[in-house]
This record gives sequence, C-alpha cells and structure tokens, in this order.
Amino acid sequence: MTLPIPAELLPGMATALKTHLANRKITEPRFIGIRTGGVWVAQALLDTLGSQEPLGSLDVSFYRDDFTRNGLHPQVKPSALPFEIEDQHLVLIDDVLMSGRTIRAALNELFDYGRPASVTLVCLLDLNARELPIRPDVVGATLSLGEDERVKLLGPTPLTLELQTLAPADH
Repeated sequence: MTLPIPAELLPGMATALKTHLANRKITEPRFIGIRTGGVWVAQALLDTLGSQEPLGSLDVSFYRDDFTRNGLHPQVKPSALPFEIEDQHLVLIDDVLMSGRTIRAALNELFDYGRPASVTLVCLLDLNARELPIRPDVVGATLSLGEDERVKLLGPTPLTLELQTLAPADH
C-alpha cells in the first residue's frame, strides 16, 4: 500500500527545525542527508525552508554494524560533503528512524571527517523501535508498526510511503 506524505508534514518539520536552531543559536547549519531517503527528505526540507545551502550526502554502508552479516549493498555510492565538518553545526537528516543503527553509523562516518560543533537529528518518521539510545530532535511523525510491518520512503518526487508486510522468515 502506498500513501502520500501529508501536506503539512514537511512545513511542520521546517518550522520545528527553525525553532530548534534558533533556540540553540545556530545560524549557519550544514545539511547532510543519509542516502537515499534522507537525501530526499533533506532536499524537500531545504526547498520548504527556501534555502540554497549545499546539501551533503552520506552513504553509511561501510559503517554499518551488520556489514559483515548482510554484505555490501549493490548500489553503494561515495559520501559527498561539500563543506568542512570540523567545528560546524550539522543537521543530519534521515527518512525513517527504526533501531538507531543507521544514525550510529552516520555519526561514526561524520567523526572520521572531523569533530562537529553539534549534530541535530531530523527524521521524517520515528518507528519507536529503538535498539540504541538515539532520538530525533525534529520528527515529522511517530508510527507504531506491527512486528511484520516496515515502511519505505519512495521518491524523490513525490515523496510517498510504502507500507510493506514481511514474509514470516524476514523478521
């Protein structure tokens, strides 16, 4: 089943992000999306904010803790960070927060590039299925799915959500 992203979701996230950054007195954030869905969400957020800031992208495949178990995804691309990381205020954006392992991998990769002044985490969806103590600073919506359900972001335009039911052996 495919569902459109609610029209108010991205504007609401953009407003919450502006408020969060203002409260932290961050005036020049650097935006980074986690490939692939996080890059799509990041670009949509930048468009909603009316920002022309450069967008970095991370492919965390080599940093995942399940790399040796699952192998390398066939579409791995290099990360692209068109700005320095050292002492910068970063806004890290992902599509779906589930276990927290992708975010952990992204943080590990970012710190290989330098020590940021701060990292703000933005997620389109939080599935409340954490295995690690990682929570978004800005979230579009929180969903609770069944053990056999997953959600996947399709895009880049329009952004839509696909609800998937896993086969019994997949979970």
